[in-house]
Amino acid sequence: MASTAALDVLDADWDPDAWWTTTNFGEAVPGVLTALNWSFWSELGERAVRRVFHTIGTLDAAELGVPADPADRILGVFHGRIAGKVDFLGRMGDRLPGTTGALVAESLIGELPPGFTSHPTRAHYLTVARGLPPTFVTLPRRLRALDAETARWWAARTAGEPSDLAAAQAQFREGQRWFERTLFHQVLSIFAGVQPVYDRVHALAAKAGDPTLAPRLLAGQGSHAELALVDGLWDLSRGRIDLARFQSEHGFHGPAEGEIASHVWREDPAPVLALVEHYKRVGEAASPAAVLRERAAEREQAKAELLHGLGRAGRPAAELTLRLAATYIPIRGLGKASFLRSLDVARAAARRIGVLLADGGALDSPDDVHHLTADELLGARPSDALQDLVAARRAQRDAHALLSFSSAWKGRPVPSTDGPQAAEAPGAVLTGLGVSPGTVEGLVRVVDDPGFADVEDGEILVARFTDPSWASIMYCSAALVVEVGGALSHAAVVARELGVPCVMGVAGAMTRLTTGDRCRVDGQRGTIEILAGAALAAS
Repeated sequence: MASTAALDVLDADWDPDAWWTTTNFGEAVPGVLTALNWSFWSELGERAVRRVFHTIGTLDAAELGVPADPADRILGVFHGRIAGKVDFLGRMGDRLPGTTGALVAESLIGELPPGFTSHPTRAHYLTVARGLPPTFVTLPRRLRALDAETARWWAARTAGEPSDLAAAQAQFREGQRWFERTLFHQVLSIFAGVQPVYDRVHALAAKAGDPTLAPRLLAGQGSHAELALVDGLWDLSRGRIDLARFQSEHGFHGPAEGEIASHVWREDPAPVLALVEHYKRVGEAASPAAVLRERAAEREQAKAELLHGLGRAGRPAAELTLRLAATYIPIRGLGKASFLRSLDVARAAARRIGVLLADGGALDSPDDVHHLTADELLGARPSDALQDLVAARRAQRDAHALLSFSSAWKGRPVPSTDGPQAAEAPGAVLTGLGVSPGTVEGLVRVVDDPGFADVEDGEILVARFTDPSWASIMYCSAALVVEVGGALSHAAVVARELGVPCVMGVAGAMTRLTTGDRCRVDGQRGTIEILAGAALAAS
């Protein structure tokens, strides 16, 4: 068998002089990736991100291609975790009016990295002036059209299965093409639409003298893609639609849905049926529609307070910004749904290829296909000893999963040798970023199972990461605490819409908090106070 070091596609030395972070990309692609998932995301993601910055005018045409030298790439994989190069994103910030690379780096990592250099320049202002405004104006229409088109395509491709290996490989390639296209629009919507509007709302709230208005102003919009998922579960729990109808609309969601090896609700509806039982216990007075009406009323009250604080001269600009927020903040979910559908089409093709290779004796199990790269899946694989390759890759992934390291580093991350942080005693206060206001007390549930098998209604959920499928259980939860993510994470956006207090970026939350602890979560201040340990809370 070949040297396992030569076979490890889940770890490499990228740019040794750059700062890296898992904060943003790790939310979309959580945990330790499979070989197939990394090879699916790597070049497609690299091209999509580069095209975004070329579209808005900060990246020259000569920089559009995927660099041959890995040190020049934006995306890297470290011990199985996908990461983005902070230095590149900072360089893009230096070329944009109204911000700097230092501000971009600080927003990504939470503080300015030591030794980070920022060199603001006006050299790209003309190309930005040509690219950004028309992109901003057309984004909502483009995202809605893409969402509808991708939904039809996804439904058609997942209705059956490819007949043979060639057809399955053709479908996988088609999934790759759609994924690059939809991921481009998702990233474009964030940088060219969602983030600028979000920042402007916060600036207005601060100018009016009350920064706490911002989360209320950003909620109550009611048109997010994730909320359609909540509505679908509500209708299923009331017998208004059947399971097949729900799967036909939302079946691309599921546990760890950014990983191609995962089993989504289209394939395994068991988590959906468990969620429906949660929804059945909720009274009609607390329906999703009723919750959203309450959020909308709170938004109108916050708007009145904002306009009063700004005075007559500032009102027209504020009114425009709030209208833009109601249009642009929800489109983030449309882009995410589109690229998740694209990934799911490729998932279905990969699953079929695994079955065919296992039936032919090339693999021991259909699931072994996820330890191959995309190129190997499409035919560029050794003719013999394929199972040796799979076994080596599986062992490497298992070894990477045992490691932990910080969410930001320079060069290469240094895995921790101290093990997980110890559970905190009563009286301890954990801190993070408060992204959805409100204060609640309740019992903690540390969620290791992304299928939500053990979750009870009204608990404070503690997670390492979240994806759009978490909207389904957040509706029945008291609060949410997450290790990885920021104010524009999907969980944060949905939490504000549902009125669920939420704190993101809480280091070590999964081990510092214990299932059964009684805690007080303040989603405005970003604090979690442990009131009683699990043993005392249960007594």
